[in-house]
Amino acid sequence: MSFAQITLGDIAGAIAALAFAYLVWRLGSVIGKAGEILDETRIGVKGLADGSVPLLGEVTNTVASTNQQLARLDTVTTHLAHVSANISALTSLIAATLGGPLVKVAAFTYAVRKAFAGQRTEPSPANPRGEHRG
Repeated sequence: MSFAQITLGDIAGAIAALAFAYLVWRLGSVIGKAGEILDETRIGVKGLADGSVPLLGEVTNTVASTNQQLARLDTVTTHLAHVSANISALTSLIAATLGGPLVKVAAFTYAVRKAFAGQRTEPSPANPRGEHRG
């Protein structure tokens, strides 16, 4: 039985083949882990999309409800502006209607009081209380 001679090149070739096989095996495990990460990412994105669709529907309903409330508030504000203008006009009317006669009544009552109280002199340094001397 004769064995073939193993040369240094044969040993180097065997070592290179083993190194290449090891590198292919490591690369396969890295690619497998990357695939698992991509699968988990896909599941997470799908869950996020499934959860965000109902949330967007609720946000749309909330915005629509808020817009309705703002329209109502705008109507109330407009009515309050009209009421304020009407009150202002009514106040001006009352002041114009009753203001002149009230001033006349006040002047008349002052004159009547003066007439019933008797003639008094104006206050002066000599007569500080304005008493009538006579």
